[in-house]
Amino acid sequence: MSGSPTIRLAQPGDAQRIAAHRYPDLPEASEAAQLYAAWLPGAMGRGIYLGWLTERDGEVVAGAGLTLLEWGPTKDDPQPWRGRVVNVWTHPAHRRRGLAHQLVGAALAEAEARGIHTVSLGATEMSRPLYEALGFRSYGAEMLRR
Repeated sequence: MSGSPTIRLAQPGDAQRIAAHRYPDLPEASEAAQLYAAWLPGAMGRGIYLGWLTERDGEVVAGAGLTLLEWGPTKDDPQPWRGRVVNVWTHPAHRRRGLAHQLVGAALAEAEARGIHTVSLGATEMSRPLYEALGFRSYGAEMLRR
């Protein structure tokens, strides 16, 4: 590994790769992965899915996404949009180097730039410390950041 990691925005052509990040335990040809990959280009075109990928030496080694959900204003938040961090994945050989932290940070910065105050995600026990460091707190089975 000679080059430094670089972050780029995900493009519609990355749909298969992003679907593999979303369903790492399923074959790429699984129905769930294929349906998600088919949905992504349109969602990107409508601006409701934003993704970031980290590359090193031309290979994608990490990724994260932000899905924008039109939720409607609530008594706690007048902003009608919510964010959902999804598809956070790091290749095992590149874990514990801050890549996921950078990518989720990029998603949170984009949410903030859009005035979105409420962002949720699903967490595993392994990922919980990362998300807590970024300001997320447990909220039932989910984690939430306001």
